[in-house]
Amino acid sequence: QVQLVESGGGSVLAGGSLRLSCAASGSIISINAMGWHRQAPGKQRELVADIISGGSRNYADSVKGRFTISRDNAKNIVFLQMNSLNPEDTAVYYCYASGRYYSGRDDRPFDSWGQGTQVTVSS
Repeated sequence: QVQLVESGGGSVLAGGSLRLSCAASGSIISINAMGWHRQAPGKQRELVADIISGGSRNYADSVKGRFTISRDNAKNIVFLQMNSLNPEDTAVYYCYASGRYYSGRDDRPFDSWGQGTQVTVSS
């Protein structure tokens, strides 16, 4: 399958910035989409941002103008630059990716999630 490893979470004061990274590894043939969801305590997981092959980007309304998603296609890494953070951004952030991989026998689709990284913003 395809593994995702996140890094870059941590604690920051309101108004600060953090940059998350997520690297995909495995027998990847192609990646259609990579992105980030987040889940705050007591809330459902929600889309933060994603980037589709071809470069199209989608953002949650709550992060537009503050967060920027980018991708290194050659290295299968997705980044999330988070600026002007506020306490409402506190959550566990999960990376995900979808695409196709080689199973050893054939070409198969995958949908993978990272283990999550904590982002805490204090006022």
